[in-house]
Amino acid sequence: MSGRNSMRTGSLARAVGWLNSPELDSADLRERVVLFDFWTYTCINWRRTLPWLRSWAERYRDQGLVVIGVHTPEFEFEKDIDNVRRAVKAQGVDYPVAIDSNYELWDAFENRYWPALYLVDAQGRVRHRQFGEGDYDQIEAIIVNLLVESGRKLAMPHDHTPMGQGAEATADWQNLRSPETYLGQARSAEPARDGLAPAGLKLNQWVLIGSWSTRRESTISRRPHGSIAMRFHARDLHLVMGPASRDTRVRFRVSLDGEEPGEARGVDVDARGLGTIEQPRMYTLIRQSSPIPDRLFEIEFLDPGAEVFVFTFG
Repeated sequence: MSGRNSMRTGSLARAVGWLNSPELDSADLRERVVLFDFWTYTCINWRRTLPWLRSWAERYRDQGLVVIGVHTPEFEFEKDIDNVRRAVKAQGVDYPVAIDSNYELWDAFENRYWPALYLVDAQGRVRHRQFGEGDYDQIEAIIVNLLVESGRKLAMPHDHTPMGQGAEATADWQNLRSPETYLGQARSAEPARDGLAPAGLKLNQWVLIGSWSTRRESTISRRPHGSIAMRFHARDLHLVMGPASRDTRVRFRVSLDGEEPGEARGVDVDARGLGTIEQPRMYTLIRQSSPIPDRLFEIEFLDPGAEVFVFTFG
């Protein structure tokens, strides 16, 4: 286990709100083992950890474990508690969620990552940290050990692997050769030169076509039929996007190598590649089966006002 420094329990009072629970404080967590999960709802890496979080929350709730999701936003729209509430419901998060829009808990834990897990023992000491995906068996074994230390009687966990569905499915790591790619000024990967035809893109290059306005976090299509092309190599392609103006809808069409995606479509498009942006969130646009080659992805926004943030892959 790594580290025994005390948790700053007073930081819980700095959350701007709570979902699925009344406000929790140190008294509520006394003699409990607590798993703090730092997340943000558009993060694909966090989405793939969610089956295990649900499993632990349900399996060990009556044994003294409290799972607390600390929602710390990456993008401005993730500070909107209505957006978070909608995501909590859609993604089946049923354990307490602290809304950390001001990064108060994030700073109290000196955290820098999504997702990040902090296991705190019944005396309020941080006993283990996990950054990113994986090591689920080790984490569960530590949960059990900490519960036993606190006086609970339970056996080591049985072998079981929660099966994630949709965006929660484990990534196809052997075929994942494309990194997350931000489209805003603050963290943007350099696009291919203007005027380069999509067919000329090399692996992990992308290009904007049409009239676009680039901001710190995002890029916004200003006229109908603006498009983005990217050559990628992965089973899954996701795009975090939303309407630039609240309560509007933006229609779009995606293609693979110039063709309709068909059976390679993601859950947010039909077989012809058609879909609609209605809320700011992560959209799953492509899920293909093996073999996985380099593919040319294109998305055309049929209406103006699409705000796009980041490509992620799985």
